[in-house]
Amino acid sequence: MFENSQENRMLSALAVAVMLCSGSASAAAPEIPAHGPAIALFNGSDLTGFDTFLRSSGLNSDPNHVFTVENGLIHISGTEFGYIITKREFQNYYLRAEFKWGEGTFAPRAGLARDSGILYNVQGEQKVWPRSIEFQIVEGGTGDFWMTDGAALTGRDGARVTGPDGKALKIDRFGKGPWKDVAGYRDPVGEVENPRGEWNLLELVNRGGHVWQYVNGKLVNEGTDAFPASGRILFQSEGAEVFFRGMTLSPLE
Repeated sequence: MFENSQENRMLSALAVAVMLCSGSASAAAPEIPAHGPAIALFNGSDLTGFDTFLRSSGLNSDPNHVFTVENGLIHISGTEFGYIITKREFQNYYLRAEFKWGEGTFAPRAGLARDSGILYNVQGEQKVWPRSIEFQIVEGGTGDFWMTDGAALTGRDGARVTGPDGKALKIDRFGKGPWKDVAGYRDPVGEVENPRGEWNLLELVNRGGHVWQYVNGKLVNEGTDAFPASGRILFQSEGAEVFFRGMTLSPLE
């Protein structure tokens, strides 16, 4: 009887431990709020729903085919600075997109860390770069915030950061180690990207000026009182070859 009771207690303790471990695992997963059906930003066939902008040639003029659709993917050559940008403005949503790096790096960032980004809450004139908050995509630093051209955000530490006119300031992602601006760089302390050539999942929750950024299922940055709090969404060409797919947006309930 004693042995059975002791065995039962051991089994109960084991069950509790399993429950606690399960709870920890679920707590580490993205806490995505309830949302409506996903809207495909990219239809897999062409750039319907987007405008293009290049520093060299302006709006909807891409003579060198910086932005192309290949095999259901958006291929951004990175040879010129610019972006594709949604024609519509959005607010209060859950965004998903996947990216992977290509091979090339190009002037003025030849040989430097591969760089791109998703700029959201975009307002104002079309230029490189417009007023916005950026979900940074860069080797060794994906998940940083960048506030550009008057955009502002309060980080988790309570410090408010405002990007100067025509320039930008950043908030590092959580747990970021030392960073070097060299091609192929990986964070020696807290890397969140998969190795180059593999796909990475980016998730953004943008709710009433409160934003959360996730990389491969891990919360990497959070900010409040975003300014602007709504706007268009763009995907950068910034000196590195990059591919995007699975770009969807779901309105929050």
